[in-house]
Amino acid sequence: MTEAIQNHIGSLNWNYRLSLREKAVAYVNSYGEFLEHHKIKATNRKGQQTCYTAAKFVIATGERPRYLGIQGDKEYCITSDDLFSLPYCPGKTLVVGASYVALECAGFLAGLGLDVTVMVRSVLLRGFDQEMAERVGSYMEQHGVKFLRKFIPMMVQQLEKGSPGKLKVVAKSTEGPETVEGVYNTVLLAIGRDSCTRKIGLEKIGVKINEKNGKIPVNDMEQTNVPYVYAIGDILEGKLELTPVAIQAGKLLARRLFGGRLEKCDYINVPTTVFTPLEYGCCGLSEEKAIDVYKKENLEIYHTLFWPLEWTVAGRDNNTCYAKIICNKLDNNLVIGFHILGPNAGEITQGFAAAMKCGLTKQLLDNTIGIHPTCGEIFTTLEITKSSGLDISQKGC
Repeated sequence: MTEAIQNHIGSLNWNYRLSLREKAVAYVNSYGEFLEHHKIKATNRKGQQTCYTAAKFVIATGERPRYLGIQGDKEYCITSDDLFSLPYCPGKTLVVGASYVALECAGFLAGLGLDVTVMVRSVLLRGFDQEMAERVGSYMEQHGVKFLRKFIPMMVQQLEKGSPGKLKVVAKSTEGPETVEGVYNTVLLAIGRDSCTRKIGLEKIGVKINEKNGKIPVNDMEQTNVPYVYAIGDILEGKLELTPVAIQAGKLLARRLFGGRLEKCDYINVPTTVFTPLEYGCCGLSEEKAIDVYKKENLEIYHTLFWPLEWTVAGRDNNTCYAKIICNKLDNNLVIGFHILGPNAGEITQGFAAAMKCGLTKQLLDNTIGIHPTCGEIFTTLEITKSSGLDISQKGC
């Protein structure tokens, strides 16, 4: 499996290099660093340096996984970058973190039959709808993933070398003096990523960065405070850390700079999916954010549990999958939040995201004929509102 994954990544890299060559783009595999205005120094693997000048620059350096800064983390822990190139099975694994990367890795490893524990500092899937996040966690827990909540690691100690070896992890409670110890074969850190913006000489040309997280503030044209320097991707402050967002922003930036076009990247209603064992897809606002922006009394939330047809014969739980939409009552019940937990949530969300771009309302959903038997059709028959307090559970046979 790791070989197949590495081959896939290799083919992606090769295809990118090929398309750069076909488009007559010079690819320089070197470390870039600003020396002065409009001038950078590029250092290759052999230490050879070349200088380049340009009228415009685009910073798209991305991010690298963060470490904890505790004893033994860099020596003995791995990150998501390392997981698919391990030359051995990770065995009993502790995943530190509760981001989508943490939960996806944990779910994948548990799916292989491994003993997996997730250590959570505060909440699951920060920034996502918290009701949906808890449902994701609950499903994973029911399917064998253990959660150690409100703990953070203090120390990672090697007990035995090997492939995998044995590691002792000491963790402390975030709410009191309690500590716990555990022995694992692998400790995977998924606690976020750091922007690669601090060692590229930005201070020499005056590009502002957020000192706390290294992210770069830009205007709606992806332009930094230095007019000839632009930035795209995960390093942008306040923007989504998603590959398709970076690709879209880059395409549109290139067209604006050199193609005479005016379209800007739309960072509103970006669909995304958390690929946990049961997928969670969403587009638009979380319930918390919607209440914050529009006030609870101006919202109507329609929701239901549902039972996918492929789960009925298999006898899987009829009250696990869940769908909800958040509507703005002040704007013709415009759908401002779309959430689904169920099989193929990514595929479903992709289609509804296009509808939301077109101004999807509750009435338009009601007027849409569902495709039976699909999970997506549930959004064409939503009737129960949260405010009604009515039971949404499905009655199985």
